Amino acid sequence: MHKRFYLYKRRLLRAKTKHVKAAKNASRHPFAVPVFVLSGLIILSLTGYLIFKPDQTNLPGPKLVIINHDNVQQIVPSIEPTVGKLLTKLHITLNQGDVVEPSLNTPIIQDDFRINIYRAVPVEIVINGQDKFTFSAAATPRAIAEQAGISVNPADYVTTEPTTNFLKQGAIGEQVVINPATTVNLNLYGSPVVLHTHAKTVADLIKQEDVHLGKTDQVTPAMDTPITPDIQVFIIRNGVKLVSITQAVSMPVQTIYDNSLAYGTSAVRQNGSSGQEIVTYQETTQNGYVTNKTVIQTIITVPVVAEIVVVGTNLSGIKGDMALAGIAPSDYSYADYIISHESGWCPTKAQGEHYCPALPDNPMTPYGYGLCQATPGYKMATAGSDWETNPITQLDWCNGYAVSKYGGWYNAYIHWINYTWW
Repeated sequence: MHKRFYLYKRRLLRAKTKHVKAAKNASRHPFAVPVFVLSGLIILSLTGYLIFKPDQTNLPGPKLVIINHDNVQQIVPSIEPTVGKLLTKLHITLNQGDVVEPSLNTPIIQDDFRINIYRAVPVEIVINGQDKFTFSAAATPRAIAEQAGISVNPADYVTTEPTTNFLKQGAIGEQVVINPATTVNLNLYGSPVVLHTHAKTVADLIKQEDVHLGKTDQVTPAMDTPITPDIQVFIIRNGVKLVSITQAVSMPVQTIYDNSLAYGTSAVRQNGSSGQEIVTYQETTQNGYVTNKTVIQTIITVPVVAEIVVVGTNLSGIKGDMALAGIAPSDYSYADYIISHESGWCPTKAQGEHYCPALPDNPMTPYGYGLCQATPGYKMATAGSDWETNPITQLDWCNGYAVSKYGGWYNAYIHWINYTWW
């Protein structure tokens, strides 16, 4: 027994000696060290990737973006989050006065997203006989002046005139002419107010501001007095108690619909501003209480400036299929919201997938599938045999589902907002 154990121990020792010698011989090979180091690095890299690999599940899929710039149309897939990030990625440079619609911070959240870049041209701005030259692609004369850093009062006249002599005027676009209004200090029945006017005389001022003078009203200075900057004008009514109240006038919004921008996007082409008016009341009192109040004057002290907003209407690509599926235009925004959150407008996406496969991986899943994540997906076969891949067929089914279950897309949208499912 002891002899056998002794022989076994000797065999182990010889085997160990043999492996050690083999390792030493291998280490003397000229390629041994690089191979060992490379192997070690590969093992470490794989281990680190498995432990620290990034979570790919929530990365957004690429969106198809159509960019119109410099007389070309560029179509690119992009995962950039905003317009500005994408233009930087594509090395599309913006110069002084260029205009981008929609704005640089607009998120890119849909396919067939459209970006328009308008290149600036030389523009001459004339104000008080002085010329200022700038570059601008802004859509309105007020927007051009604002882009050039010129403060324009709401009462100023800002107009455009065509350039007639490029060499003399130094502009190939429109010439912007600013005719500033004159500041007037009006005291209206004891209430001071600052006006900006283009009136030439006090009489013109009374007429332009639509002031209705009473028989006993007094106006100082005389009606034929020329209007000069910061002139003082008093309108006085004796023997009657008058009260003037200053109140805001809401800013109007002018909407322009533009088919060159994607549906659901918008841009501001001119910033607007609220106005101000003074309403003068004549009060009748009895025993110290006001028994009657009559409006006798309403004067606009600060004119409103309309905000001009361009709204995209282009429904190219998959979103255009809403019309073909019979979804009413008034419901586009509600359907868009639901479908964007359910599938990201991917007709081949099954529930749990975080990408949009070119072909359906599992259309027969018992869980959600398709644009509206019908559960199970094959119930959409009632709308057509091509339900697995045809977005119009799927939208046709979705439209019927929204109407039959919720009474319409608006109610379906409200349900989704409240419960994050439908």
